[in-house]
Amino acid sequence: MDQKKIKAMREGGKILGKLLLDLKEYVQPGMSEKEIDSWVRKEVVKRGATVAYDELEEDFPGAICISVNEQLVHGAPTDYVLEEGDKVSFDMVIGYKGYYTDSAFTMLVGGKGSPAVKKMISVTESALYEGIEQVKPGAHLGDIGYAVEKVLRKGKLGVIENYVGHFIGEKMHMPPDVPNYGRRGHGYILKPGDTLCIEPMSSLGKPANHVAEDGSGWTVVMNDGSFGCHCEHTILVTEDGYEILTLA
Repeated sequence: MDQKKIKAMREGGKILGKLLLDLKEYVQPGMSEKEIDSWVRKEVVKRGATVAYDELEEDFPGAICISVNEQLVHGAPTDYVLEEGDKVSFDMVIGYKGYYTDSAFTMLVGGKGSPAVKKMISVTESALYEGIEQVKPGAHLGDIGYAVEKVLRKGKLGVIENYVGHFIGEKMHMPPDVPNYGRRGHGYILKPGDTLCIEPMSSLGKPANHVAEDGSGWTVVMNDGSFGCHCEHTILVTEDGYEILTLA
């Protein structure tokens, strides 16, 4: 295993995990998306990391993706002011010592909201951890996708198939893809030292989605206006299992 890479990603993952934990406490009703984005940018720099989205070939107007209510993923920060009960997903990548880590979570602003949305968040988080539990040397990517999909479908959620997880390390997005669906025993076989992002995405309604015509070229919304959900961790394949790198 590449010990330099693993050390850097462990350190970077801790920075990202703690930043997102602090963000969860920071977010309150009455804050604008751009206000939150500005806070995140300052915190990334203060903690010794870099804003990975600044390095994209296609300009992304922020340090973090903020996706509210019917927005699923890649939400470009706007002047929208968060209200109590809004569903909001945060997704970000940071750079640290030449390597990247990526994580996302979904929450209800103010802690209050629809029971159906609360259940969606809980089930999607469960799907993430069920997928993570499959990670070990010799496991197939299809094992992860199968486990994630099974939890989402049991929870009667839409399974997003056109956005998937990925490998990560020297670049933000590296092959192979890590789908949130699959067949056990199929796909790439994991080996020690692999680093990958597992990121279930779900919806309360049908899973069809599209890039919004909001001028950003980024924000993805659900076709039927239902709420979407997104959870993610960066995972290291160890000699006998896995390590979640993006925990605080």
